[in-house]
Amino acid sequence: MAIVGGLIGLSALFAMADPLPLWWVGVVAVLLFVAAYAAFAFGIERFINSRIKVLYRTVHELKRSRKEGDRIDLRGDVLGQVNAEVREWATERRTEIRELHEREQFRREFIGNLAHELKTPIFNIQGYILTLLEGGLEDGKVNRDFLNRASNGVDRLMKIVEDLDLITKLESGVMDLRIARVDISKLVDDSMENMELFAKEKGVTLINELAPTVLVMADRYRLAQVFTNLFNNAISYGKPGGHCVVRSYPLDDQLLIEVSDNGIGISEEHLPRLFERFYRVGKSRSRNEGGSGLGLAIVKHIIDVHGGTITLKSVEGEGTTFSFTLKRAS
Repeated sequence: MAIVGGLIGLSALFAMADPLPLWWVGVVAVLLFVAAYAAFAFGIERFINSRIKVLYRTVHELKRSRKEGDRIDLRGDVLGQVNAEVREWATERRTEIRELHEREQFRREFIGNLAHELKTPIFNIQGYILTLLEGGLEDGKVNRDFLNRASNGVDRLMKIVEDLDLITKLESGVMDLRIARVDISKLVDDSMENMELFAKEKGVTLINELAPTVLVMADRYRLAQVFTNLFNNAISYGKPGGHCVVRSYPLDDQLLIEVSDNGIGISEEHLPRLFERFYRVGKSRSRNEGGSGLGLAIVKHIIDVHGGTITLKSVEGEGTTFSFTLKRAS
C-alpha cells in the first residue's frame, strides 16, 4: 500500500503545471522508497512475530522463563532456530515420558513383589493359627511345632519391615554412620565365623585372603551387614564343595574388595537389575531360600553412603564376583 501511494504521489508531481527539478523528484522518490521499505519490513516483522511467537512462547515457558516482551531477531535463521528449539523440547519431553513410564513400571513391580513377600509369611502364620484353633492346640505333638513355625513367620515379617526401614533411612540420608578405622580382615573373619554353621550345612567353604591389619574408614556395623549379605548369597546359591573367597587390591587412596564364589552364577540378562528391591533370579533363586529379598539392595546403599561403588560380574554355571571400593585409612 505504501509503495502504491508513493507511486501515485510521484505521478502527481510529474503532472503539475510547473514541474519540479529532476533532483528534487529523485529525492522525493528515494524518500518514498525508504518509507515504503520500512513500512513493508515492519509489517513483515509483525507478521512473523505474531505467528511464531505463539510457538516460541509455548516452548520457552516449558523450558525456562522468558520475558513477555522479547522479540524474535530476524537477522538470523529464524525458522531454523525455532525448528531446533522445538526438536530439543520434543526430545526432552520424550525422555521425561520414558522415565515416567520406567518409574511407573518399577513402582508396579515393587508393589507386586512387596505384596508377595508379605503374603507368603502371613498366609503361613494364618494357616498355623487356624489349625491350632480348630483343635491342634490340644495336641501336644502339634501345638508347639506350629507355634514355632508361626513364630518363624513373624520373624520373617519383622526382617522384611526392618530391611525396608533400613533402606529408607539410607536413601533419605537420615542414618548417622559411625565412621572409624576398621581392620577389615578381622571384620571378615568375624563375619565368616557367624556364617560358619550355615556354610557347613551347604558344604561351602569361606576363605579370607585379605592381608592382616588392612584398615579402611567405615562404619563397622554397616560394613558387617555388607559381608553377611554377600556371604549369605554365596552360600545359599553355592554348590556343595564350593567356596567363597575374599580378596583386596589397593587403588591409590581406595581399597578394592572382591567377594567371589564358584556357585550357580547369574545369567547376563539379570545383572542390571540385581540390586533392585525384591528382585529374584528365576526358579533357582526362589523365595524358598528365605531372606527378605532386600539383601543386595541394602549392600548397594551401604556402599553408596560410604562414598564407594559396587559392581558385579557373573557367568551362569561358573560363579559370581562382587567388587566394591572403600576409602583406605591413612
